[in-house]
Amino acid sequence: MTDRVTPCLWFNDNAEEAVGFYVSLLPGSRIVAVSRYGETGPGKPGAAMMIDFELAGRSYMALNGGVDFPFSEAVSLVVSCDTQAEIDRLWERIGDGGAPQMCGWIKDRFGMPWQVVPSQLGRWTGGDPAAADRVMKALLGMVKLDIPALERAFAGEGVPA
Repeated sequence: MTDRVTPCLWFNDNAEEAVGFYVSLLPGSRIVAVSRYGETGPGKPGAAMMIDFELAGRSYMALNGGVDFPFSEAVSLVVSCDTQAEIDRLWERIGDGGAPQMCGWIKDRFGMPWQVVPSQLGRWTGGDPAAADRVMKALLGMVKLDIPALERAFAGEGVPA
């Protein structure tokens, strides 16, 4: 079964390189199909036009469309991580040639914003308001998120009375 709604990511002219990088990041990711520009264009004949791909089993498309529409933080790719080791691995890979931001946000070398977050974040921020406030205070002071520090904040450990 195919997804009815598929996000399409607009790249200048490096969609094939970006998609190759993206599918290398997460298990269950793959390139499904590549269609190429022909003689009619508007891209260079033989260059990738559209790429259908999956990230962790979810369908996406990439388009080499030119420089008209750069990425912004209005849309980001969110990756939920179960362990600090997974956050560290993805942070290092995505950040290679990219730019760390704050609160778990990082732009990759293609300009795509990502959020690399603990899978526990919803539990930590969705229940007890005092615990959620402690977690948010800790999170707002971080660039790459630190699961043990956020767990301590959730538990109220090391927090002044």
